[in-house]
Amino acid sequence: MRRLIAGLLAVTLSCSAWAQLPNLDGLLKGLGNLPKPSVQTSGGGLQDEATTGAGIKEALAVGTERAVRELSAVDGYFGNEVVKILMPSSIQKVADVARKIGFQRQVDAFILSMNRAAEAAAPLAAGHFSNAIRNMTLQDVRAIMAGGNTAATDFFRGKTSDDLYQALKPVVSRKIEEVGATRAYKEMIGRYEKVPFMSGQSVDLDDYVTRKSLDGLFFMVGEEEKKIRSNPLARTTDLLKSVFGR
Repeated sequence: MRRLIAGLLAVTLSCSAWAQLPNLDGLLKGLGNLPKPSVQTSGGGLQDEATTGAGIKEALAVGTERAVRELSAVDGYFGNEVVKILMPSSIQKVADVARKIGFQRQVDAFILSMNRAAEAAAPLAAGHFSNAIRNMTLQDVRAIMAGGNTAATDFFRGKTSDDLYQALKPVVSRKIEEVGATRAYKEMIGRYEKVPFMSGQSVDLDDYVTRKSLDGLFFMVGEEEKKIRSNPLARTTDLLKSVFGR
């Protein structure tokens, strides 16, 4: 019964988070009221700033939705070698010793459980991403268009990192307990400390997993932005084709 209740709560939390994903129609409302001076595009054409702003917002909405959905899936973090959360460097020595003395299973369980916690927390980023997109100004748009291949993602990171950390950390903390990361960690450390002359080691799991979750999230958003900027097949709407296809 407890597992059933926990499962239902997880589904409810996930659905609530997905409901906050950026809605393109809502994000693009009111852009017609923005001033429309022409701006030079990368291909030499002219385009009004309202259209450019709409394109930037849509690119972020599409990119964040793709990134969040991918990372929230089972093995979204664990199965992606680029963003997979690995052993904290401060206790890498612990893991190495644990493996050598026959506790590979405990080490593997700890790493898997950290990634499972990150996958469970990822949907909570949706609402914060949506708010940041809605609050973008024309000045933000100009800076992004003048920037590099991940300028929008860099803007995003600057605007949302602190709020996202505060929002995700309690969820990560709860999920760490649910998926057994703390238990696996304590078991691994306990085996290590039984080895003669080995001193105790520690790590703030909640902080570590939250920060690594955010690193992976922004990395994936950046990859989506690069695709939209460089790959015509990633421009899935007419607006994206118009703004980034010049």
